[in-house]
Amino acid sequence: MITIVDYGLGNISAFANVYKRLNMEVRFAREAADLGGAERIILPGVGAFDHAMERLERSGMRETLDHLVLKERIPVLGVCVGMQILTKSSEEGSRPGLSWIEGQVRSFRSDPRSAGLPLPHMGWNDVVAVQENPLFRGLEDQARFYFLHTFYMECAAPTDVAAKASYGFDFHCAVNHDNIYGVQFHPEKSHHFGQQLLKNFGEL
Repeated sequence: MITIVDYGLGNISAFANVYKRLNMEVRFAREAADLGGAERIILPGVGAFDHAMERLERSGMRETLDHLVLKERIPVLGVCVGMQILTKSSEEGSRPGLSWIEGQVRSFRSDPRSAGLPLPHMGWNDVVAVQENPLFRGLEDQARFYFLHTFYMECAAPTDVAAKASYGFDFHCAVNHDNIYGVQFHPEKSHHFGQQLLKNFGEL
């Protein structure tokens, strides 16, 4: 059972549509009780880091998610801002993140190598897996995904970096630490590339 966390952020129906085409069962979690029995968890997100954390805290699901991910080690996939809040903090705001992965969220504006580039970074971009990872099974030779963001996660440990993309410089666009996965791009908007990635996650 794939459980999509619905805390008011992210196009959750797009994920459900992909999994429907894949004949994989999904459900939505809008409160802590809905997370019971979750086997895979998708944490979507759009907008600002602080707003995402505020909405997640207000949903009442934070404590249960911490238990499922950190204690029961249920696989979780954070997407876009849902990936950014996996870490400790962001240059975008002041609230602490989930702290499930060591690192920080940074802005392209903080790096002179991105000077002059349009922001947000929007559109299709090549994604290169930097190590063998089940999330990118079948995507090793070619992978293109849709991005829409101004901030990106910078992992503290190189071993947590699953893939990189380039926009003025190489940045971490996919992460993995044990049962915790995150992607900065939008697999639910990335056609057959995204469908393959979401299928891989569902089959972990």
